[in-house]
Amino acid sequence: MGESGAGAGESQVKEREDNLMDVLREAVQRLEAGEAIGYPTETVWGLAVLPDALPALYELKGRASDKPVQVSCQDTAAAQRLTRGGRAFDTLAAQWPGPLTLVVPPNADCPAELAPGGWVGLRVPDHPIALALLRASGGLLATTSLNPSGRPAARTLEEARAYGLVPFLLPDGGVPAQGLASTVVRVDGETLEVLREGALPVRALWERLRAAGLGGDAG
Repeated sequence: MGESGAGAGESQVKEREDNLMDVLREAVQRLEAGEAIGYPTETVWGLAVLPDALPALYELKGRASDKPVQVSCQDTAAAQRLTRGGRAFDTLAAQWPGPLTLVVPPNADCPAELAPGGWVGLRVPDHPIALALLRASGGLLATTSLNPSGRPAARTLEEARAYGLVPFLLPDGGVPAQGLASTVVRVDGETLEVLREGALPVRALWERLRAAGLGGDAG
């Protein structure tokens, strides 16, 4: 009986994994067709497109084209490929994966449309479904919160579905969003400017910078 129960449990786990792979494959197919999809993160729900489909994301959100979106990355190495980096960036990027968006100067490899005004916002989410999506779709996605412009971000699958912005939503895999947006900071050389305090306390960032002998305040 014990072995039979264990075998049944393993079968259920495999079935869930197979189902997840199926929905991820569909998500990637939709992204490659130029569609936006909805997906969960540890902060709030998001909308994602491949970088070359960025205009579709602006149209869907009703968002001004000069307002930047976030670039979600599968890991720190993927994020580093879009920025000139620096000591402060490297120090703060040690907080990834997590609810931190670093707004930094792009390098020559960063598509200009992802860096309006000469800045690109980078984040590595800390959610298994979001990371699985990023790995399956090439490592980088142009993303924003799942909501019409001016409305609160969706915090649950039900709220995401109620907005009706996209026909395809990934499941959260049993890991709910916490409902608080990421902390956003601009990093210019060794200077830090807080643009939005969110799920990650800014205090933790100052402590990390000071421990590294950095931490100029832009005010």
